[in-house]
Amino acid sequence: MAYNLAAMTVLVRSFAKINLGLRIGAAREDGFHELLTVYQTIGLHDVIRVGLERGRGIEIRCNDPRVPKDESNTCYRIVEKAMEALLAKGRVVVDIEKRLPVQGGLGGASANAVAALLGLERVLKKPLAAAERLRIAAEVGSDLPLFLIGGTVLGIGHGEQVYPLQDFPATACVVVTPEVGVSTPKAFREWDRLCGDAGVSTSDAQLTVPAASDRMIELGRGLSAWLSESYSGAPRSSRRIKPRRGRAENPLLELVRAGIKNDFEQVVFPEYPELSEGKCALERAGAKYASLSGSGSALYGLFVSKDAARAAVARLQRQGWAAQATVTLRRREYWKQIVRA
Repeated sequence: MAYNLAAMTVLVRSFAKINLGLRIGAAREDGFHELLTVYQTIGLHDVIRVGLERGRGIEIRCNDPRVPKDESNTCYRIVEKAMEALLAKGRVVVDIEKRLPVQGGLGGASANAVAALLGLERVLKKPLAAAERLRIAAEVGSDLPLFLIGGTVLGIGHGEQVYPLQDFPATACVVVTPEVGVSTPKAFREWDRLCGDAGVSTSDAQLTVPAASDRMIELGRGLSAWLSESYSGAPRSSRRIKPRRGRAENPLLELVRAGIKNDFEQVVFPEYPELSEGKCALERAGAKYASLSGSGSALYGLFVSKDAARAAVARLQRQGWAAQATVTLRRREYWKQIVRA
């Protein structure tokens, strides 16, 4: 299909995610692990510029030398698949302005790819069907589909099966980005080793890991309790009524304080003690809940207000931590802010 290839560039914000709890299940025959998590998009982002020129091929540019610029880059892979699906021709240039950490557990590379896909559709003036978009995204990586939904998203399977949940209210958040990179494949290998050691040495309490099904059920119960409250069938207007005395005003803080945890902390923190220290620093700075995001290395804390988050950032920076204040993004705001011409 021929297109008018006059110079045109589309700018897309590539928003990060955090994980509200992450349970690792059994290893599957395909090499992946079963997962159960709630993804939540936040306001921190990279910037992706997508352009279409005369010629052929795909060029990846980036201001961070650690980001690959060949066929292994997620933006390259998704653009290649989308151009084929759309029967499109031309030379695609993807310029990645990195602001998020590499190997940070914030979904940066996955979000970049989805942003590149959305930018490409706008440049070509031809969108993919929603089902085709999700299929292509899932083929490129497990975290990609969540960024085609945004807001609060349930992730199952190996994280690629995504379902939109009722959005939590916007919540103040502080993200700490230590200067270490955590390899997700290595973290999974360490988890498998830990579980194997636990199975062999059950007398050693420090090595005992709850059964995968128990951990999955634990997180599932927390989600079910919140969902039953959110979808209780009460008239929508009743949700505007002030919370009952003694109830947390923010259901996001209520959910995460119910004991939801990230399994990766058990293997990542011993390997990188500074990450455990970062979580403690967030809690001392006033976070109502703090956690590793994904397999790390980024950590986040949830706060009762933007003022509390800003005060925490000032305190953490004085202590030498790289910290930023942001806010969780509801689905409507995510899509409102993601694309700019």
